[in-house]
Amino acid sequence: MNRVDCTYQRHAGAILAILNEAIENSTALYDYEPRPASSMVTWFEEKQRNGQPVIGIESAAGELLGFATWGVFRVRPAYKYTMEHSVYVHHAHRGRGVGEALLRALIALAPEHGLHVLVGGIDAQNTASIRLHEKLGFTHAGTVRQAGFKFGHWLDLAFYQLVLPTPLNPVDG
Repeated sequence: MNRVDCTYQRHAGAILAILNEAIENSTALYDYEPRPASSMVTWFEEKQRNGQPVIGIESAAGELLGFATWGVFRVRPAYKYTMEHSVYVHHAHRGRGVGEALLRALIALAPEHGLHVLVGGIDAQNTASIRLHEKLGFTHAGTVRQAGFKFGHWLDLAFYQLVLPTPLNPVDG
């Protein structure tokens, strides 16, 4: 497995396929409809504009096995040291350490970006993701009961957070 920085040109199609499979078959994303290919243009532009990493794990043959990123947790300026992360693994490669490698890589990048808290919003029934987060030091920060509705039933959204030792000199504004 090789860690790579994902680009639109090389990885947009594979990322879209991973996302759309998760939308159609899981509660990892609380979306109903698969995303169109055009959505990846703005997705990558936003990540680049905001200095948000998009990292991937590829097989030796160059197949994208999974990807991870973070984005704005809340839009108010006082949340600037907190990001909500996402980790998605291709369905055929789950349970093989790809998600752990991606999450460890995000955690390692956080100090370079001056982050203090990483937050994961996880469907409360996704025990594999919860176990992974707990293994890497995340703690349960709360659950919003019946936050979503998909596949004919209500979904609870659990939040897990990791408090990092950065930044050294936080500032207001």
